[in-house]
Amino acid sequence: MGMSPECVVVMRMAEAGTGPDGVAANRELWTRANSEYADEHAYRAWAAGDITWGIFNVPEQQLGVLGDVRGLDVVELGCGTAYFSAWLAQRGARPAGVDVTPAQLESARRCQDRSGISFPLIEADAGDVPLPSGSFDLAISECGASLWCYPARWVPEAARLLRQGGKLVFHTTTILVTVCSPEPDGPARQELLHPQRQAHRLATARGGIQFHRGHREWITILRDSGFVIDALHELYARQMLPIIPTTHWRAPNGRASGRPRKYGLPTSPADPP
Repeated sequence: MGMSPECVVVMRMAEAGTGPDGVAANRELWTRANSEYADEHAYRAWAAGDITWGIFNVPEQQLGVLGDVRGLDVVELGCGTAYFSAWLAQRGARPAGVDVTPAQLESARRCQDRSGISFPLIEADAGDVPLPSGSFDLAISECGASLWCYPARWVPEAARLLRQGGKLVFHTTTILVTVCSPEPDGPARQELLHPQRQAHRLATARGGIQFHRGHREWITILRDSGFVIDALHELYARQMLPIIPTTHWRAPNGRASGRPRKYGLPTSPADPP
């Protein structure tokens, strides 16, 4: 079935408890998952030579959504074991990893000790980051906050953290594969199994909470947070057609004041528990 289970979104700033947000449930889920597999996976990921996106490992060299990151201040929202931040640090960026799960950050620190790559790791909810506004040039999420945090919380927070002219790039699971999957973590079938609106907030088989939105809803959330869409990339397995559309948000010319605007793209979970 020629369905893409992943997408990546890129955005740029214009010039000038177990409650509904799922924070407590997801912290508990990823604490368990970290003890089961994340450490070994993290060591391998930190040692990887290339930046790739999602479960299909689509090369950044092919997508080209990040651009030259040398000298950029970068925040990774929902960094997990922070391998993506490590990839960026090796390319001259100054990343900071933010995650709500202490166990994952401990894994990231062990990887820092082993590799000699060091950058700040901050225990915080991606919807409420204890860092100053306008601190970063680039915000990223590879199925971190973009999948496991309520979109109406983390997207405006990314907007707040970015400088004017900054960029947001994120990867999450496409709504199509979600409505065709018996469980949020299961393989998609060839028929629709859920109404799309029921996919907005889904409990995984292991107790976590995922958040999914359709393309129109993503556009609304991003624009309401001040982003201008530039491109959307849909990622496919390599044996399928290599079509990779991407969404970017481009700032309009001549904007001198007002709230910041950005641009973005959707993607999928790199390592669902």
